Amino acid sequence: MISKKDRYKRFISFVSALVLLGILTGIFGYVWYKYYSESIVLPYYRRGNWVLIGIYFLMIWLFLKAYGGLKLGYLKKTDMLYSQIISMICANVVTYFLISLIGRKFMSAAPIMVMSCVDFACIAIWTLLTGRLYFIIYPPRKLIILYGSRQAAALVLKMSQRVDKYMICESVSVSEEPEKVRELIMKYEGVIICDIPAGLRNDYLKFCFENSVRAYIAPKISDIIIRGADDIRLFDTPLLLCRNYGLDFEQRLFKRTFDIVFSLIALIPALPFMLISAIAVKLYDRGPVLYKQKRLTINGREFDVYKFRSMIVDAEKDGIPQLASDEDERITPVGRILRKFRLDEFPQLLNILKGDMSVVGPRPERPELTEEYKKEMPEFEFRLKVKAGLTGYAQVTGVYDTSPYDKLKMDLMYIENYSARMDLQIILMTLKTMLFPGKTNAETEEGVLPHEQEKEKEEKSK
Repeated sequence: MISKKDRYKRFISFVSALVLLGILTGIFGYVWYKYYSESIVLPYYRRGNWVLIGIYFLMIWLFLKAYGGLKLGYLKKTDMLYSQIISMICANVVTYFLISLIGRKFMSAAPIMVMSCVDFACIAIWTLLTGRLYFIIYPPRKLIILYGSRQAAALVLKMSQRVDKYMICESVSVSEEPEKVRELIMKYEGVIICDIPAGLRNDYLKFCFENSVRAYIAPKISDIIIRGADDIRLFDTPLLLCRNYGLDFEQRLFKRTFDIVFSLIALIPALPFMLISAIAVKLYDRGPVLYKQKRLTINGREFDVYKFRSMIVDAEKDGIPQLASDEDERITPVGRILRKFRLDEFPQLLNILKGDMSVVGPRPERPELTEEYKKEMPEFEFRLKVKAGLTGYAQVTGVYDTSPYDKLKMDLMYIENYSARMDLQIILMTLKTMLFPGKTNAETEEGVLPHEQEKEKEEKSK
């Protein structure tokens, strides 16, 4: 049942976000009036100053919204802090150039830099205090998991890592008597439904809906396809239309135009990094700078993907794909740095200009590995309904040991819910991943077979 506190959760998050936005905007207002407002060529009247402060408020809100920095109680404290810091930095950098544009010259950056340091302190304090307050008001939910196979263990392990949000108290097999299962569900605040037959899942989901019990569902591929369906209102019987052809003409046209413009603009700041990376790779072992490999893009078309070489020459001379771990001896010291900050992927901007790839989309996979994946996941080919991408939803959401099946579901979620806004959000999240690299998914030059990854995960869990 929904508690009274749950009814006010969004309101509490809204108020706390408003407090943070108010503090950051107030700091900017002070800096603007004290250091900039009288320094511009034609000082604003009162309303002009208010409009500029309002623009800053809107800008910091948009960046925080894009990076998820306002999702109180949803992200980990560290992720929350990273999201807010990068949002603040982006907003302050844009604001500095806006002030310089208004002042018709490059204004002093010192006040903005000091303001950023104060902002950082305020953000850290806000994150700490609101995190503790939220935990007091909303302690971890007591949940029961309803499972149908051993795959539920991985989900339990992941959710158990968020002890601030979930407390899995009991598990029950779907093979138990329905009456017993319903009785157990009613003892807890929510139920996790993982990998059970569709008919039984529908029954228990309706039971949860009837009794206002929160349900967490591990989706199947068919669920993700249905989520992207359109409503048909031509009849008095509801219909859902699954088009199942990827992006339509208008979406493809807009996406291609965006790809060309973005890659051309991105090459300007990327060129110095690419030049330094190329020199570092060449000086280390005198080997080739670029690494070229056959990959698949839309409709299964093959193309050569470009990357800066991060491994020793002939790392795969025996022709056998191998799992590359963080301690892999084949990765060069230079390559380790390139991989950490995703600099090895920059040459793929050329692939985008050629039309082989898009800025955002499922990461390109090798043909032989695709065939291996299809043996265990026949749906793996579904991700080829759009162009391969430089970055993707699975790359900003997943981690290094995310299972291939979960990555496939993330890719299909992107395809079925594509929008320009989603692309922009993934690009911004990629920037966050580059600045704050963690246990994110890192591709290997050799690729990873599905059964090899599962074997590796089992060995690590021992």
